[in-house]
Order: sequence, then structure tokens, then C-alpha cells
Amino acid sequence: MIWKVFCIFVCLLVCGINGFSDPYRVLGIPKSSTVPEIRKAYKNLAKEWHPDKNHDPAAEEKFVEITQAYELLSDPERRKQFDLYGVLGDSAIAREKREYNQQYQKKFDFMDELFGFPGYGSFRFRRSEPDITSFHKLSVTTKAYENNLVPKSFRIPYLILFYSDWCFPCLQIEPLWRKIIEELEPIGVGVATVHSENDALLAKKVGIRSLPTMALLMEGKSTIYREPMISAHKIVEFIRGKFPYNLMQTVNDDNAHDFLRGWVDNRVRALIFENKEQPRLRYLLTAYHFRDRVAFGSVNIGNMDTVELQKQFKIAHDADTLLIFNENHSRPIVSLSMADIPVNTMQDVISRNKYLVLPRLSSQTLLDALCPPEWAKPRKRLCVVLVSENTPYHDTPRQALRQFAQESTYNSDRVRFTYIFKERQSEFISSLSTGEGSPVESILHIVILWRRDASHIKYEWLPYGLDASVDQWNDTKSHLESTIHRLLQSNAALSGEAIVKELIDEHAQGMVTRMVNKLLLTADFLKESIGKDQILPAISVLGTILFIIGGGYLMAYLVRLEEESISKNKNDDSSKSSSENGKNGSYVPELKLHEMRAENYNGLVRLLKPGCRTIILLVDMQSRTSLLPSFHKTVWPYRKNKTLMFAHLSLDRGLEWYKRLLQLSLPEPRELNINPRNCIGTVLSLNGHRKYFCMYHAKHPECNRGQGSKRMVKMTKQFSNPPFNAGSGAFMGFETSESESDTEDIEKGARQLSEGSGDSAGVLFQGNLLDGLPNWLDRLFEGSTHRYYVNYWPDFTGK
Repeated sequence: MIWKVFCIFVCLLVCGINGFSDPYRVLGIPKSSTVPEIRKAYKNLAKEWHPDKNHDPAAEEKFVEITQAYELLSDPERRKQFDLYGVLGDSAIAREKREYNQQYQKKFDFMDELFGFPGYGSFRFRRSEPDITSFHKLSVTTKAYENNLVPKSFRIPYLILFYSDWCFPCLQIEPLWRKIIEELEPIGVGVATVHSENDALLAKKVGIRSLPTMALLMEGKSTIYREPMISAHKIVEFIRGKFPYNLMQTVNDDNAHDFLRGWVDNRVRALIFENKEQPRLRYLLTAYHFRDRVAFGSVNIGNMDTVELQKQFKIAHDADTLLIFNENHSRPIVSLSMADIPVNTMQDVISRNKYLVLPRLSSQTLLDALCPPEWAKPRKRLCVVLVSENTPYHDTPRQALRQFAQESTYNSDRVRFTYIFKERQSEFISSLSTGEGSPVESILHIVILWRRDASHIKYEWLPYGLDASVDQWNDTKSHLESTIHRLLQSNAALSGEAIVKELIDEHAQGMVTRMVNKLLLTADFLKESIGKDQILPAISVLGTILFIIGGGYLMAYLVRLEEESISKNKNDDSSKSSSENGKNGSYVPELKLHEMRAENYNGLVRLLKPGCRTIILLVDMQSRTSLLPSFHKTVWPYRKNKTLMFAHLSLDRGLEWYKRLLQLSLPEPRELNINPRNCIGTVLSLNGHRKYFCMYHAKHPECNRGQGSKRMVKMTKQFSNPPFNAGSGAFMGFETSESESDTEDIEKGARQLSEGSGDSAGVLFQGNLLDGLPNWLDRLFEGSTHRYYVNYWPDFTGK
């Protein structure tokens, strides 16, 4: 009896020393509770027993007991000590903390005596008793920052605190930092600290100017928190504002159909239903982690625009719901509904369902995830790949293979069904198309891959292409099943082997997008980095640069005005001399006719700018004296048109070039026999940029007014289809039936008829060859003349 009384006394004594009973019983939670569950229980009890809300006489004592229980269980070290030894009071951690603070206390007491500030350091430490060891536990070095945190920041944002041992404000915010860790780390935010004195180079690189300073590391870029007040709410808003644009698309009844059908971008779809206008931070962090493979949409169940969507998927209004969709947009493959969906649960569910039934091999990362290298033969992992093109005509074969993948009983860890676009991954397909048994054309053929390592692949093609028709699909499916079953055997060998390069990343940003993003990042960095101390020097430098540039432009403008004034005076003098020469009867030409030679051929033809043309007259030594003045007079009204150049070509030099030009305009290669006399008076309009020419000749049917389109069609057919006759090609210089006597009579001025293809045409005098040129020029600039296209401009030697 005495022994029992003694035990009870000891128990009461221990309870009195510890100050309260079992913390788990106080909070009403089991020992396996997580930190969020402990926090939730504490909040509920604190609201119930807070002295301001509960007027029970025991409320204050109960509230203190609840608070002490929460403080103990929220500290991992103290909770561990209690779970192991049942110790509620002093522990090894508490003693270590007290000894650490006493050491700092002695240091500051010594400084107080040395510098004459009595009581300063002791007052600060006796009041708050901060624990700087929590900073040291999370501290990272520059090497760990660059090698670990930066690569991980593309999946997990990191909140980093820069501190030092002798930073008094750092010690003051230690309780707040611990609270931030408790709030953000469980939902997916990484936390770390950096000792700015030990890693001064990293602090300078990030842009740390004072301590303590918090920075957010996301997508490899650090952003400094610059708000004057530090609180958990402000930190959450700071993190929310740094997520990529449109990370979670707002989905309602109007755009839900398009969002769920957007899986053609090779990503599954996820909808999160919650009664909030903005998605919660935990959902944003999950979307950021899986954004490469999953497109997330946020649905506000309190919005009237989402009523039909809620009815369609039977969404509960008292909980958050996560739906995951693959190619089937009408029925989710995963449905998860809870009041607070744990982050770990979401990540596990999404990780198991982050690929489509038939994904596309669009990057090397995706190939490594779906078809990882596996050297051991008994553990062969096969990848069944359908080669197709990015066209709607191949949707049916892809859908047939997708249906086969859904119905197959193969484990996804052993067999994966995918497809690939040949036009985007042509090099990868080509390396698999050189071995024995490879099809001549790989489109709509299936190849089975086994990756032995990163670059070596063993493969085997199915002998027949994928035929999705009703009659042939059963045979194709049976052959595919038998081939996969055979190759899964440990002793089975694949027929081909190849060394391949990495796949092209089809989702990589283009050059313009990368440049714009770089400019935006630079602007954000300058906006965040430039403070009041840097604004005035920056403005001064910018003003100096603008002053120099403006002064240079002003000087150039004044010089140009002076040059224009001098040029104007010279033009006035030349106009006066021209008028005087006109009165004296001399003619000063203002339109220059170039003679086309080998030296200026490129400038007149090949190097013409878009919209410019060169008009060339074909003459010989006898006719140039009579035709050039007439041509000059005809084109004189167009002298002010800067898009036109005028030239003449001597047939003695350019007959071979003209013959080659006509051959290039024919639909089929033909040997032409050119009569130079019939080419005299031909005018060519050359468009060097677009590679076509228009032709004028007095005998050209196009130049005969009133003949209509039938004559033009007839002319074109006669010119395009052999055999050529004298009448049809005379205007181009083709062989004609004119005899030497006919030519002599023409030169004498006699009136004769030339034989044609059923028609008779009057013989023209040399002086009348350009009579129809003005009307032809009008039709040329209207665009109604016939165009003869060439693949390239022939060389001009001028011989």
C-alpha cells in the first residue's frame, strides 16, 4: 500500500515538473499525426478555448496547455525526445540551445564592458533568446546552390534566407523563419539558408546588399524579396507572383471542351475544382512540378459559369476535387476528392498517370522516361513506335494503335506504345532504316525498340505496315501481339542495331521567343536590382549617351542641309545652262539608255530589287540608228519612274543569250534556230527578282489589238507545242520561210506577204516596228501582258 502511494506521488511530481500531461491527448490526435494534422487540431482547439471567445474560468489554463502541447509537437527534436523517453522538460536540444545562447551572452557582455554599452547585448538576448542553430542546419554552400538547388528549381521553388552570425535582425526573424518553414515546406516549397560571410561570392551574385534577405529561386533565376514587412502572408503572395504565366488556366463551361481536347500537345489534362477565385498555393506548386507533362486547369465551383461542368463530372461542393484526363476527354482516369488534398497524395497520383495512352516521342527526356535503357536481357523493356506524319490522315492508324494499347495486358514497365513524327525526327528514323528488314518507306510502319544504353538501340521492324481497315486490322494486331510476345523472351534477339543521336526537343522555344524572354528577364532584373542609390548614376549615364547621340544626329542634319543647299544651287545653275542650250537648239537628254554588256548585266537583270524592271530593245548595227531614237522617245514619259531602267542589246553580242532565254521559257527543252533579222525591234521587260519576262514585237499576236483572248491562246499553243512553223514564231525570231530576196525587197520598201500557218500577215517596215510599243507599255504596267517564267537568268558573256 505504501509502495502504491509512493508511485502515485512520483507520477504527480513528474507531471508537475513537466507542466502538462500527454500532448497528444491534449490535442486529441494520435501519435502518427503529421505536422499539418497537428496544426489543424491546434487551430480548432485554439479557436474554441481562446480566453477572448470562451468565458469559462478554466479557458485560460486550457489555452496555455494547448499552446504548450503544440509547441512541443511542432518541434521535431522535442517531439522525438518525448516519443522515445517521454521527457517533456529539459532535453539535450534544450540544453544545447541554452549553452549556445550563454556563450553568445558572454561575448556580448565582454563587448559591453569594452565599448561602454552596458546591458545592450544582455537585454536583447534575455528578451528573445533566438536560436541561430536553425539557420546552420539548412545552410548550403555555393557549390550545393549551383549543382543541386538550381537544377531542382525548375521543379521546386526554393526560398533562401541569407544571414550571418553577427546579424541582430537575423536573430529577430528566426521565429518567423521557423513558422514559414512549417507552413511552406509541407506543401512543396524548398527552403535553404546561405551564410553570406562564408559564401560572399554567391551573395554578391544574387544581389544581396543587406541582411537578413530572402530570395526565391525559380527556373534557375533568383528574385529578391524587397517588401519592408516580412510575414507568412506576404511571402505566399510573393511566391504566387513569380510562377510562370498561365501556369493554371481558368476553365469554365465555355472553354472546358477545348481545354480537355488539347492533349495533342502531348500532355495529359488535370482539372482542380475548388471554391476559390484563385488556386491555392499547393495546387500551383503541383502544377509547376508537373508542367512539362500535365496541363492544369482551375475551376471555381462557386462561379455560375461552371455549373454545367460540375454536373457533368458530379463534383462535390464541400471538398476539393482533382480529375485527370488522357485522350478520353469525357471520362477521367483519376478522380480524387478531399477537403485538403495532401501534396504527397497528389504527386503520387499524377506521377502514375502523367503520360497519355499513346504518347509521342517528342524529346530525348520523354524517350528516356518511356523507354529507359535496360542492358539485362531478362529485363528487356520494349518500346513499340508507330512512324507517322503530322497530318489528320494518320489519325486513324494512331487511334487503332491507341485502342490496342488500352486493351493490351502488357505491363507498362515492360512494353510502351508510342508514336513519332517522321518529319520532325527524321535523323532518328533514318538511323533505324538502314538495317536488314527495314521498309523502303517507313511511314505507317511499326518498329520495336530495345535501348541497350543511351545511344545503342536494337530494333526490329514489322514486315507490313499498320493497316487500320476492318479487313486487315485483325491480322495486323495478331502479328503485332506475336512479335511482342516473342521479343519479350530472354533468349530472343532483335534483328537490327543502330547508334542514334538525341531526339530533337519539339517543345523547345524558338529563337525569337528566347530573345523576348531574355529581354523580359533582364528588365525584371534591372527593375529589382536598381535602387535609389543606383537611379541617379544610371540616369546620368543614360542622359550622357542620349546627349552624345542627339548631338551626332544634329550635326549630321546640319551637314545634310548644307549639302542640299549646295546641290540645289548646282541644279539651278545646270537648269539655267540647259535652258540656254535649248534656246541654242542643242538637245540635252535626261533619260539614259544603257547598253547591256557583261559588266553591267548583273546590275540590269540579276540584282534588281523587288518591284524593279529593266526594259531592253533588241537591235543590230544597221537598225540601232533608226530604232534607238524612236525607243527613247516612246519611253521618255516614264523617265521619272525609279523602278524602271532602260537599255538596248546588240544582237551581234547577245544573240546566244536571247536564244538561251527563249529555251528556258519553253515547257520542254528544244533546239531553236534563230534568225537575227526577225529579232530586230523586240522589246523585253525583265523582272529580275521574280524571274519572268514580257515580250513585245510588232508581229506578236498579243500586240494586235481587237483580236481577243482566242488569238492569244492560239499563239501560246503554237509557241509551246512543236513543230514550230514560220508564222507562229516569227515574232520571236524562229526560223522563217523568208528568202534572201524577200529580205532585200523589204529593205527596199516593197510590199510582200510572208507565209504563215494558215494566216497571212503583212510585211512590216523597219521604221514601223515600234508603232505599237506605247499601247503595249500601258498593258505592261496594268499587268495584262503575258509572262514567260524562267528558272534562272542565263549567263551573258557579250561575245
